[in-house]
Amino acid sequence: MPRTKDETLRALGKKIQKLRGEAELTQEELAHQLSISRVYMGYIEQGRESPSLKLLLRISRKFKVKVEDLFHR
Repeated sequence: MPRTKDETLRALGKKIQKLRGEAELTQEELAHQLSISRVYMGYIEQGRESPSLKLLLRISRKFKVKVEDLFHR
């Protein structure tokens, strides 16, 4: 069964948060490396904001994963 947009954004946020934790980065550090605000990074991790494709590409490069891997649990 397909996920809703909200479910997808929450899952994406959790995956990014997990990768960030594994890399031992704070939200502030990752946000700085991605050239976004810490608040926006927090909203992405909470599933409250939908990052652009450009930002998803930067995140995937940072963690050396495919963009589609960000959407899988």
